[in-house]
Amino acid sequence: MAFQKAVKGTALIGGGAIATVFGLSQFSQYRNKHGTLVRVQAAEAVTVPKSKDFPTREQQILALQTTSEFDVLVIGGGATGCGCALDAATRGLKTALVERDDFSSGTSSRSTKLIHGGVRYLQKAIMNLDLEQASVLKESLEERANLLEIAPHLSAPLPIMLPVYKWWQLPYYWFGIKLYDLVAGSQCLKSSYVLSKSRALELFPMLRKDDLVGAIVYYDDSTVMGFRSNREVRGVLTAWCGAAALSCVGVMELVVLSHRALPSGAVAAQRSEEVIDNCFFYAGQEFDVRAKCVINATGPFTDSVRKMDDQEVPNICQPSAGVHIVMPGYYSPDNMGLLDPATSDGRVIFFLPWEKMTIAGTTDSPTDVTSHPIPTEEDINFILNEVRNYLSVDVEVRRGDVLAAWSGIRPLVTDPNSKDTQSISRNHVVTISESGLVTIAGGKWTTYRSMAQDTIDAAVQAHGLKAGSSKTIGLQLQGAEEWSPTLYIRLVQDYGLESEVAQHLASTYGDKAFEVAKIAQVTGKRWPIVGKRLVSEFPYIEAEVVYGVKEYARTAVDMISRRTRLAFLNVQAAEEALPRIVDIMGKELHWSEQKKKEELEAAKKFLYYEMGYKVKSDQLTDSSEISLTPADIERYKKRFHMFDKEKKGFITILDVQRVLESISVQIAENTLHDILNEVDLNKNGQVELNEFLQLMSAIQKGHISGSRLAVLMKTAEENLHQRLVIPVDRSGGGL
Repeated sequence: MAFQKAVKGTALIGGGAIATVFGLSQFSQYRNKHGTLVRVQAAEAVTVPKSKDFPTREQQILALQTTSEFDVLVIGGGATGCGCALDAATRGLKTALVERDDFSSGTSSRSTKLIHGGVRYLQKAIMNLDLEQASVLKESLEERANLLEIAPHLSAPLPIMLPVYKWWQLPYYWFGIKLYDLVAGSQCLKSSYVLSKSRALELFPMLRKDDLVGAIVYYDDSTVMGFRSNREVRGVLTAWCGAAALSCVGVMELVVLSHRALPSGAVAAQRSEEVIDNCFFYAGQEFDVRAKCVINATGPFTDSVRKMDDQEVPNICQPSAGVHIVMPGYYSPDNMGLLDPATSDGRVIFFLPWEKMTIAGTTDSPTDVTSHPIPTEEDINFILNEVRNYLSVDVEVRRGDVLAAWSGIRPLVTDPNSKDTQSISRNHVVTISESGLVTIAGGKWTTYRSMAQDTIDAAVQAHGLKAGSSKTIGLQLQGAEEWSPTLYIRLVQDYGLESEVAQHLASTYGDKAFEVAKIAQVTGKRWPIVGKRLVSEFPYIEAEVVYGVKEYARTAVDMISRRTRLAFLNVQAAEEALPRIVDIMGKELHWSEQKKKEELEAAKKFLYYEMGYKVKSDQLTDSSEISLTPADIERYKKRFHMFDKEKKGFITILDVQRVLESISVQIAENTLHDILNEVDLNKNGQVELNEFLQLMSAIQKGHISGSRLAVLMKTAEENLHQRLVIPVDRSGGGL
C-alpha cells in the first residue's frame, strides 16, 4: 500500500512539470518523424561509387602519396576522426585520414560499452537550469536512435535497473526517469517502469535485499561499440567511398602554404612518417600530403596538434581518466544492467553485462595525457567497494575476480570562445585557427556522427569547399545491410560453426560474418566442422586473426585488444592465445622469427601494464602477508607435504607429476610449468612452502581466485584421501 501511495504521490507532484515538458516532447516527436524521411533521402543521396572490398594497405599508401591534393585530411583514427572522414567523403569531398597507432587504439576502444543519452545530463539540466546539459541530452538521445538504426548488429536496447533503498527516492527517481523517456519522445527505446522489491530481486537476484524498497528500470543501448563500430564506419569510408584511411602513420609537422589567399581556402600540408617497424617496404618513409583543409580529431592529443600549428595557443583539453574492470558473468544477470546514481564520492557507476562477462565503471579523475594509460589499484578497489554496496552479502566481491582492468582518457575541453575559459564544456567544441586548422574536441562516442557533421560544416564554410549538406543520418554502417537476428542460424547450417561462435560472428561482423566463416579452418572433429577457437572459453576463432589482418591489424596488440576483445575480457586468456595469434599473423604478414618474438613480448607488456595484469599479479608477491589461523597453516602444510615427500621445503614439476600419476591424471609438462610459474614468486623454478602459504592466504582474503595450482593440489589431496579410506561394503562387511 505504501509503495502504491508513493507512486501515486509522485504522479501528483510531477504532473505539472511533465505537462510543461509535454509540449516540447510533441514538437520533438514531429521533428523525429520528419527526420526519418530525411534519413531515407540522405542515405539514397550518397552517390559515391561503392565497392564492397577493402582496398589493400599498399593501395591506400599509394593513394596518399600520389594524390596531388585532398579536399580534407583528417588526423586521428578514433570514432570522431573516422566519423569526420565519412561525413566528408559522402559529401563528395576527396578525403584522407591518418592515424599514428591503430584505429580506435585510444579513448574510442576504452569506453563504457553503452550508448546512452545520459541520465545525469538530465538531472543537471533540471537542478542547475543548465541549457548546455539539456542540449547534450537531446543530441545524445537522437544519436542513440540513429545508431540503433544504422548498426543493428552492434547494438540493442538494454534494461538498466536503478535500485531504491529509501522511500522518498522512489518518486524522485521515477519522475526523473519518466522525464528521460519523455524527452526521447518517439525515439524512446522502451518505456521505463517501477518494480516492487520482490520483482526486483527476481530479475536481479544478486542485489542487496536489506532496506530495498523497489527499483526503477529504464532502457539505454548496450553495444559492442569501440573498434567494431569504428571498423564499420571505416568499411563504408574505404570500401564504399574510396577514401584513403591509414593507421600507423604519424604526423611530423604541419606546413601552412597559404593563409586563406586562394578562393579554395587555406592550403595545408602534412608531413607524415610511418611509425611502425617492418611494415612492408614503406618502413620509415616520409612523404607530404597536401590538402585544402586539415582536421584535428586527436582526442586527448588535441593540444599537441594545435601547437604544431601555433606554439602560443593555450591548451583546451582537460584530460580525465576513467577506469573500468571486467568480472565474471555471474555478478550480473545476462540481460539487465545496474546504475549506481550516487557513489560515495558523487560519481555514477554502471554495472553491465558485456560479452557474457560483467563490466563495471567508470571512475573520473584528472590525469596527464599519455598513449599508454594504466589502471591503478586505488581505482579498481574504489569500483569494487561501490559494487559491494549494491550486491547481496551472499555474493563475495573478490579482488581476485577482476579479470581485466583498463584506463581510458576522456578529452574534456574548455571552449576557447567562451568568456569563462576555465569552465569545462560537456558538449563538443569546434574551433578554427588563424591558419585554418579545424579542431574538433570533447563530446562522447554516442554523438560521434553529429560531432563529425558540425566539424565538416565548419570546414566547408571556412575553406570554401564545394559540398552539400551531411548525408550520414540513416546511412547504414558496413555489416548492417543484410543482417538479421537469425543470421547466425545460417552460419551454423551452412558452415558447421558452433552456435556460440556463429552468434558471436553475426553480432560482431553483421552480414560480413560469412567472409570470416569462409576462411575458417576445418577442425577435424565431428562438431564443430569449422572454426578453431583461440581459447576454449571465448568464441573467438583463428579465422578472425586472418580477417583482422585484412582489417589492417599490424601488431599482436591490435589483434588481442581490438580485432578481438580478449585483452579486455580476460588478460590471462589473452596471454594464452598470444603464441597462436603471433604465428598466424607472422604467416600473413611475413614476419621473421625475431619479429614474432618482439611482437609477443610487446603484447605481453601491453597486458601487464595497460590491461591490469600487473595490478592483478601484485596481489601475490614475495612480501605478501600470511594471515592464516594456526589450524589453516597446519592443514595447508599437510597438503603441501603430500607433494613434497622428501621434505625439501619446495615442490617442482616432478613432484606434481608424481602425485598426478598416482591418481591417474595427466597434464602436459608445459602446462604444469605455467601453473607453477603463476605461484613461483622468485622465479627459481620451484614453489616453496612460504609461497604456497602466501597463495592460500591471498585466496582466503579474496585477492586471488582461480589459481590452478591451488585447485590441482586440493583435488589431488581429496583423491588420495578417498583411496586411503576402505569402504565397508568392499571389505565384506566383517567386524
